[in-house]
Amino acid sequence: MRITNPAKLSSTTGLFSRIGTADWRKGRSIAFVVIASLVGVFVVAGKAGIRINMTPSLPVGLYVEAASTSPLVEFCPAEPAASLAARRAYRTQGNCPDGASPLLKPVVAATGDIVEISRAGISVNAHSLVNSAPLIKDTEGRPLLHFPYGRYVVVPGQVWVVSSYNARSFDSRYYGPISTSAIRAHLRPLITQ
Repeated sequence: MRITNPAKLSSTTGLFSRIGTADWRKGRSIAFVVIASLVGVFVVAGKAGIRINMTPSLPVGLYVEAASTSPLVEFCPAEPAASLAARRAYRTQGNCPDGASPLLKPVVAATGDIVEISRAGISVNAHSLVNSAPLIKDTEGRPLLHFPYGRYVVVPGQVWVVSSYNARSFDSRYYGPISTSAIRAHLRPLITQ
């Protein structure tokens, strides 16, 4: 048997032969349109006051800006908690001044409330919060330092934020109260799991 044109021989079959003949320019165009569409959705959602939560501290889903009486807040944490959270990827890239994403947490104590923090967890006005015990290590086994145990009266201009939804939430049990000036928005759930 004599082969007249060895260049016509192909060892690829099925899917691989189709990949080899695919029009890559068309694929790049489709990828660009998909990426541009996703970016557009995020920009429009942000302008409409919609936040997307993918963290385990709260139910995954969409949250929308709400009245200032809503207890769920978005804020940029202060140092040193901000750097720790960004370095350990508790926060992703975002639009806070440090380049990382803001946190979404429920406010559990405001001016005049009495907060007690102990090994067992946080209580507000003598009511214990579930899932609020400070942990000594994060999910990667890295040490976590809790806010000093004790009894605190919340002063004007500060609030305590604690997520009882997840025992591993990075919240006031580790960094104490936050300044109300750090609050960027009040939110409410729109669509969550």
